[in-house]
Amino acid sequence: MAIDEQQAERLPLGALLALAMTGFICIVTETLPAGLLPEIGTGLNVSQPLAGQMVTVYALGSLLAAIPLTIATQGWRRRTVLLSTILGFLVFNTLTALSSDYLLTLVARFFAGASAGLAWSLLAGYARRMVVPRLQGRALAVAMVGTPIALSLGVPLGTWLGGLMGWRMAFALMSGLTLGLIVWVLIKVPDYQGQTSSQRMPLRQVLYTPGVRSVLGVVVTWMLAHNILYTYIAPFLSSAGLSRSVDVVLLVFGVAALASIWITSRLVDRHLRTAVLASLATFAAVSVLFGVFSHSAIAMLFGVFVWGLTFGGAGTLLQTALADSAGKGADVALSMNVVVWNSAIAVGGLLGGVMLDQLGVSAFPWVLLVLVMISFCIAFNARGHGFPKGDRDSGLVIAGH
Repeated sequence: MAIDEQQAERLPLGALLALAMTGFICIVTETLPAGLLPEIGTGLNVSQPLAGQMVTVYALGSLLAAIPLTIATQGWRRRTVLLSTILGFLVFNTLTALSSDYLLTLVARFFAGASAGLAWSLLAGYARRMVVPRLQGRALAVAMVGTPIALSLGVPLGTWLGGLMGWRMAFALMSGLTLGLIVWVLIKVPDYQGQTSSQRMPLRQVLYTPGVRSVLGVVVTWMLAHNILYTYIAPFLSSAGLSRSVDVVLLVFGVAALASIWITSRLVDRHLRTAVLASLATFAAVSVLFGVFSHSAIAMLFGVFVWGLTFGGAGTLLQTALADSAGKGADVALSMNVVVWNSAIAVGGLLGGVMLDQLGVSAFPWVLLVLVMISFCIAFNARGHGFPKGDRDSGLVIAGH
């Protein structure tokens, strides 16, 4: 793909922010029910645990659909695929807002999750195609900024609006945002051809491309550690007397994660390997801090802030490394990332629950430390492929354009 010379020195912010908005809608659509379970349960005449399955089936849709939908749409024009995913959110969020039947609502949530699975497989590769190779990491950082904004601001705001206007209006509001995004994409986001049959790489070939499995190994261990702690942050904070300040603590984490994305955007193209290793080493140090000073509120707040700094840029770093390693198979590799990432969320929730019940929160930091050190070792040893030495500016790593 040729890039206009005038584009070489600047990022197409309008287009990249449209991708960021797509990610924002993915995250808010996924997590919105979690803050509105009593209202949804009453509206659909089911218990809160049953209402909570709206989150479960969404994640299941993403897991099951990401790889097959990505492979099925490889030959489509890229903007057509993007608009298809956004249209999926419009249709299924609207159906969720209108449905009075629990099973129909679950079906709508499943297919909304499928739309998200395809979107997450698409966004990173799309952002990278808009710029020259040496700006790909920075472009991806901008395209991914919607995720921490959604987690730190979008979800609490959606929950507040849902409580104010009703849960159905919250989903209707998401549909309204989606309509605006469709117009935004049509105006600002460039279109690209899909891959020809000769360019497409089969799933097995992509998986066995040097570096891909190393990056996925880091994804699963890093995200498993993160999600064990993030899912059970409320009981974990109780020993420091912060159980009533979880919202404040998560805001601290969100602000640090946003700062991390900006820092990562400055580092990813020149120092990707160093940034990954430094993030993992710092997360390991934070785990030790949590274990030793678990009763100190100040230590906890400081640790959460540093944890946010290590995590905010993780998506950009790992997806850049994965796409670089996979080359022409980047979209398929990124669909694998969707599956691995979401599996780590699910397993983190399950494993953390077992640990909480059997061992208590005091075991969390040390389990995190083991997982993060495994992740560090994988990344450190992947110096030839996956997380190679040298910077991306040097031309050593050129993604499949």
